[in-house]
Amino acid sequence: MKNQLHKILFSIVLGFVATLALAEDGYRLWLRYEPVSDASIASDYRKQIGSISSSQSSPTFNLALAELQNGLDGLLGSDRSKKGPSILLGTPAGNPEVAKLDLDLSALGDEGYLLTSVPQKRKHQIVIAANTDQGLLYGVFAFLRHLQTQQPLDGINVASSPKIDHRLLNHWDNLTRTVERTMAGASIWNWFDLPYYVEPYTHDYARACASIGINGTVLTNVNANATVLRPQFLEKVAALADTFRPYGIRVYLTARFSAPVEIDGLETADPLDPAVIKWWTDKIDEIYTYVPDFGGFVVKANSEGQPGPQAYGRDHADGANLLARALAPHGGFVMWRAFVYDFEVKEDRHKQAYTEFTNLDGKFEPNVSIQTKNGAIDFMPREPFHPLFGATPETPHTLELQITQEYLGGDVHLAYLAPMWKETLEADTYARGAGSTVAKVVDGSVFGHELTAIAGVSNVGNERNWTGHPMGAANWYAFGRLAWDHQLSSEQIADEWTRMTFGNEESVVSTTNQILLDSHQTVVDYSMPLGLHHIMYPGHHYGPGPWHDQGRPDWTSIYYHRASEDGIGFDRTASGTDALGQYAPEVVAKWGSPETIEDKYLLWFHHLDWDFKTKSGQTLWNEICLAYQKGVDAVGEMREQWASLEGQVDAQRHARVTALLKRQHEDAAFYRDACLAYFQTFSKRPIPAGVTPPEHDLEYYKNFELYHVPGHPGEQW
Repeated sequence: MKNQLHKILFSIVLGFVATLALAEDGYRLWLRYEPVSDASIASDYRKQIGSISSSQSSPTFNLALAELQNGLDGLLGSDRSKKGPSILLGTPAGNPEVAKLDLDLSALGDEGYLLTSVPQKRKHQIVIAANTDQGLLYGVFAFLRHLQTQQPLDGINVASSPKIDHRLLNHWDNLTRTVERTMAGASIWNWFDLPYYVEPYTHDYARACASIGINGTVLTNVNANATVLRPQFLEKVAALADTFRPYGIRVYLTARFSAPVEIDGLETADPLDPAVIKWWTDKIDEIYTYVPDFGGFVVKANSEGQPGPQAYGRDHADGANLLARALAPHGGFVMWRAFVYDFEVKEDRHKQAYTEFTNLDGKFEPNVSIQTKNGAIDFMPREPFHPLFGATPETPHTLELQITQEYLGGDVHLAYLAPMWKETLEADTYARGAGSTVAKVVDGSVFGHELTAIAGVSNVGNERNWTGHPMGAANWYAFGRLAWDHQLSSEQIADEWTRMTFGNEESVVSTTNQILLDSHQTVVDYSMPLGLHHIMYPGHHYGPGPWHDQGRPDWTSIYYHRASEDGIGFDRTASGTDALGQYAPEVVAKWGSPETIEDKYLLWFHHLDWDFKTKSGQTLWNEICLAYQKGVDAVGEMREQWASLEGQVDAQRHARVTALLKRQHEDAAFYRDACLAYFQTFSKRPIPAGVTPPEHDLEYYKNFELYHVPGHPGEQW
């Protein structure tokens, strides 16, 4: 009896251990390397893939080799060497076998790669080749992605190189380890332990970034703290830079413009003052003694209380050039943010950045890029593209996208953002005629700029699954893939991520892809449809607040929706603020009329009567109500779709997504009810059939309070 009890207990323990081993918490992201599930495909792979042939060595090459070995062992098992030809991995300069093949790698540059197969006796040999070890690392990840998504190897011939040179994550991380606008936990930079101890997950972060081609990381918040420029912190920055370097990732910092005053007590931070110029020159020289490949600075200046050159009667070019000249000898560059607006200026906030920076075109040093958000306001759930793109032919732009979902429900709501980013990338500026898309402005092809960059505000924290929501990693992945190749489709990226993250079972893939691809429009519908914007709750930005009317006007909601008894929307046409006039004539012709503009931008540019007839034939009031209801219903459909995958997706991640979708559904209904209850006080029209009326009166929604919302800058210190 006793022995039998021991056997039972032992089997329970074994079962528990097995469950733990099989549990998925999301830590591995899209780099899971689970065995290829299709036996036929696995067999075919093993016939074509054996051992690895290589003869090089460097920190980066060794990472590539280890990754390839690890990936193949996980996907195909360690016995494949007996069944297939070896994989040839190398550069022509480092591997004589690769050199003998005389492959044309001339178009690949320093980061591109070639995946191909060459005849070898009676078989074909897979070759992963590049001009540099960095290219090999990217090529290895691309090859493993090819296998993870179960694509055929026969005749493989993939040559790829990045369209944008500098592909960065911007971490809005504070030195206290709080993270502004991110809900995925604390900062992954453990500043207090650095440089003595580098968290092991720091390597995993770098590996994940390298797997999607990200080659830069800005460690600190744009609302900058000058302390990071002190020697004690530069030692810490150096420890991170040393960790990232083999992965091809350079570190960048945010520069607080008043640092000379705050750190060394200078009387001024005037960018034309000789003492200030010397201070920054010496400081940047010092940084490079710690980090020889330091990338440069991101600067937020004269915006939302941040210090800047205008305090001294100087302009943004004066400020940017001060830093650029000191960085130039070291190969660094400056990303000077265009997110500037002043509530004392009575001009439409939409117009202010364009006004300031077009007047400075041609005045910036060659190593300055204007870092410009996708839209002119502030990462709204949907915005028309920023009019600055295409408007500064002599100055390059760094496109700034927000991966973290500041206005899209944080890490609670499921919102796949590739479709939103593609709207911006594919938008035509007409700067040099039709086809001058934002993507081509940013990649330098419209104006011939050599400095090209794109930045994504990171959604990464120290949550075990990195991004809080199990689906949030899709946006980290999508940003990297689009930064490498902006021509990839949202559908392709979603399909890759789903297969690598959840497996290749077709029902899982098709259902998850559909959820992802519909999710962004769903969030827009239940929060800010038809071009409504900036009607979120003040401060933490989680949830609705269309009634907000306190404080500086351009931080209120009423400034933007302009609801009244005569209608709703912001007139930005020639009869209003004429912000539309900052776009090319072809854009003005399309967006200048409510009859020709797409519904998604309707109220962004037009103030319309509640009874205006929309393209669907509904009145504007009914259209707004139906959009909110559509969004709520769509979340319900997402819940049903996800529920159908129970048993097909691991229990741990399935349960977490299920719980988050339940909350998202309730939040969506709250957003609908609060907004309709408020806007109905102006429309004075009934809620149309098919739309659920608000559950409570308006005062209930106005008085509802959330406390200690993660990522709220008011809670940071």
